[in-house]
Amino acid sequence: MEKDVMLTIEGLKKIEHKLDHLKSVRRREVAERIKQAIEFGDISENSEYEDAKNEQAFIEGEILTLEKILRNAKVIDEGEVGTDVVALGSLVRLKDLEFDDELEYTIVGSAEADPAELKISNESPVGQAILGQKVGSIVEVNVPAGMLKYEVLEIRRQH
Repeated sequence: MEKDVMLTIEGLKKIEHKLDHLKSVRRREVAERIKQAIEFGDISENSEYEDAKNEQAFIEGEILTLEKILRNAKVIDEGEVGTDVVALGSLVRLKDLEFDDELEYTIVGSAEADPAELKISNESPVGQAILGQKVGSIVEVNVPAGMLKYEVLEIRRQH
């Protein structure tokens, strides 16, 4: 049995958009590249043909991955996300007690995690440590670089 893939509404839309783009735009582009490479003649020594075939395989693999994610998607009902404890879909403001910095993360499922967008997975060390915590809680997170210590300052809904 495949496990549920937890997604926010925003994450679901992003994956659907990416899948649509791969199917409707990228597939056509690569098919055209393959067609042009074949027109050059002998494909046995045609690097353009090989590159296009490899890209086609990558795109098809990506499409299969995204379709699997969508098949197993369970959308987080943002209306049900409380503000009393950290949960999937929560926007959490943390204070790094070592560097006296404040950080703000959205807790999302692993398929949607993107640290550059400050979206961390519920399965990441920090995500796991703060799930279920309340405002004022101090959490210690064991990471490869050592031990991090955070205080939960605020929990709110995304929108």
